[in-house]
Amino acid sequence: MHQFGVAQFSLDQFGVDQLGILAVVALALAFTFTNGFHDSANAIATSVSTRALTPRIALTMAAIANFVGAFFGAHLAQSVGAGIIDAPTGGRGLAICAAALIGATTWNLLTWWRGLPSSSSHALIGGLGGAALAAGSTVHWQGVWDRVVLPMLALPIIGFAGGYAVMLALLWTFRNAHPASVTRGFRLAQTVSASAMAFGHGMQDAAKPAGVIALALTVAGHHDVADATPPWWVLAVCALVLSAGTYAGGWRIMRTLGRRLIDLDPPRGFAAEVTAAVLLYAATALRAPVSTTHSIASAITGVGATTRARAIRWVLVRDIVGAWVLTFPAAGIIAAAVSLVLT
Repeated sequence: MHQFGVAQFSLDQFGVDQLGILAVVALALAFTFTNGFHDSANAIATSVSTRALTPRIALTMAAIANFVGAFFGAHLAQSVGAGIIDAPTGGRGLAICAAALIGATTWNLLTWWRGLPSSSSHALIGGLGGAALAAGSTVHWQGVWDRVVLPMLALPIIGFAGGYAVMLALLWTFRNAHPASVTRGFRLAQTVSASAMAFGHGMQDAAKPAGVIALALTVAGHHDVADATPPWWVLAVCALVLSAGTYAGGWRIMRTLGRRLIDLDPPRGFAAEVTAAVLLYAATALRAPVSTTHSIASAITGVGATTRARAIRWVLVRDIVGAWVLTFPAAGIIAAAVSLVLT
């Protein structure tokens, strides 16, 4: 018998579990990469569409801000790693983690292909729930309701109202200013607001896959069950991969958010980014794993509503809302099917 971490395994069992952990880590990093290029548009679409930043500069800035922000959201991993499901120990628990990540990644790729800004966070949580249910494990429904469903319902409303209010405040404040001067000033300001949005994206979205890796390490006996915070190296690797995915860029979704939803100018882009960044910082402080996609899309829609209702492409809003509604069950069903095979 050999001791590794806090549990003992035979040599054969150690090999199986070690392989399972490596598989979960690889799947988590694949999900993180898709999360990066899927959600890169959330941080920089408005800045690119208003020509405040060139695409490559914007992606570089977002990747750096993602990486730094990741280290400020470690406590969110506890909400994902310990607050959603109870996974059994050993290979069965590792299979649940793997199935959840496969379900979430598959949904990410499908919505990316369609150019729809769905939530990677909700895909991951839906995948965890579906995989656990299929394997007969416990799902903490109260935690899902409090930490996921309620924020999912409230965030778009708050984002819409916040974007509307911030844009009205800017219109009133600069009502007598020369339009050309205002445009130049807000192009510069968007460098800050886009960085703030990317920082919030890093805080939220690097911690979630890190939480799943921490869960996998726990069920395999390599991480203290009483400590749901991921090891520093897990968070660092997830931060690096998220940054790489962000730098790769998600041009399909970027066009949807930056150009097709409403016609943005620098002041409106700034208002949307500030609103979304504040929402992400507040959610992180409350340890709520929320959607960066919901934050920025609802803020953009609220900003657009300050002009006229026809300025918003409501058909596209309908498609985005449809993708949001489908994310939980779709990722959960895919994960459940994979879980049945693996467990």
